[in-house]
Amino acid sequence: MDLRNVGGTPGGARTFLLGLVMLLIGGYLLFDHVQVGGGFWHFGGLGGRGTSFGITLIPLLLGIGILFVNGSSFAGRFLTGAGALVILVGIIANLDIRFHQTSLFNMLVMFVLIVGGLGLIVRSVMPMTREPAKRKLDPDE
Repeated sequence: MDLRNVGGTPGGARTFLLGLVMLLIGGYLLFDHVQVGGGFWHFGGLGGRGTSFGITLIPLLLGIGILFVNGSSFAGRFLTGAGALVILVGIIANLDIRFHQTSLFNMLVMFVLIVGGLGLIVRSVMPMTREPAKRKLDPDE
């Protein structure tokens, strides 16, 4: 493995590492300013105005019950998998994501690190060979 030829192209190892470090620092700073919290489950007509998490347990529990009766049942596996998927999607869909207040300078530093790091990573996988300087032909020669 040749570390000087990142991505199979000549040059770019230092550029790649610098870009990766910038991307990681910018991503950390950005994610550090995000607060994630849970919300209530509402499924429109199914749950009315209250929460409706309990109704999402029905397919999961029904599938588990069928699997206890017949462990190779397709319906049991399908209901268990679908119930777990509905619960996972419900949890993700009901997350509240908030960004902490910060100064414009901090926000610019975060985004410049992320975008600059991505740019350096993309640049590092392109060939970085230097073309020899072309000599001007002197008409007197």
